[in-house]
Amino acid sequence: MTTRIGIDAGGTLTKVAYWDEKKEMSFQKFPSSDFNAVKDWLETNHSLASICLTGGRAEQLKRYLSSKIEIPYIVEFDATMNGVMYQLKEEVVSSDSAIIANIGTGTSIHIMQDETHSRIGGTGVGGGTLLGLGSALTGISDYKDIIELSKEGKRGSIDILVSDIYQHNKLPIKGSLTASNFGGIALKSEETRNHSDLLAGVQGIIGEVVATLCIQAADAHRVEDVIYIGSTLEENELLQKIIESYTILKQKKPIFLEKHGFSGAIGALLENK
Repeated sequence: MTTRIGIDAGGTLTKVAYWDEKKEMSFQKFPSSDFNAVKDWLETNHSLASICLTGGRAEQLKRYLSSKIEIPYIVEFDATMNGVMYQLKEEVVSSDSAIIANIGTGTSIHIMQDETHSRIGGTGVGGGTLLGLGSALTGISDYKDIIELSKEGKRGSIDILVSDIYQHNKLPIKGSLTASNFGGIALKSEETRNHSDLLAGVQGIIGEVVATLCIQAADAHRVEDVIYIGSTLEENELLQKIIESYTILKQKKPIFLEKHGFSGAIGALLENK
């Protein structure tokens, strides 16, 4: 039986979903800067596989694969939403209407209602921001190192909170809310800070910007659930915690799917019939 594979070639990572010998869904991921690794893995393990592609760099990957057989392509937004709906059913998560934020290199925001979906907005803030801004501030360019180091950081000297501004005054809103991301760099100049703190601050920007946009979209469309997916959340507990706490604070329900980073690849796999 020919192995079926779905591949999501994103700006930062290339994600792979496929059915293994036990007919269970399995996963792989590679840096999108190394398509040769994807090609080598396919040729070594699944040389006769049936492939369906999605993602912004799908055409580039197709050239590396140099297959004589035409490789089908599914639109990224459709693949991602199909992957999300599949995971909701598999994980028995009840959500007929929700805002979906796909946090990849940037962030795309969708509204899902029953079996339909549409894109309603997005932001350039995402994983690319974490890698680029993190590297510019600290000189650290390895994505995993940035995520690990940020876990140790404290944002107290990086950000300005509402309570910092309204000292000894009545607070108009919750004092623990961020009044200014990175504003503390200028106004708290006497405090010491390290690379971990700076990277935690960058995570704060990403989490709060994405969560704020999703909460506003949820209010506009009168839905309670916000589903957060995307490769930037993979093994990134700090970002998940920032997003989760802010979403709950605004009285919305955050949902994180188990294989959220592979949603596009799952959708491409399901299309590969």
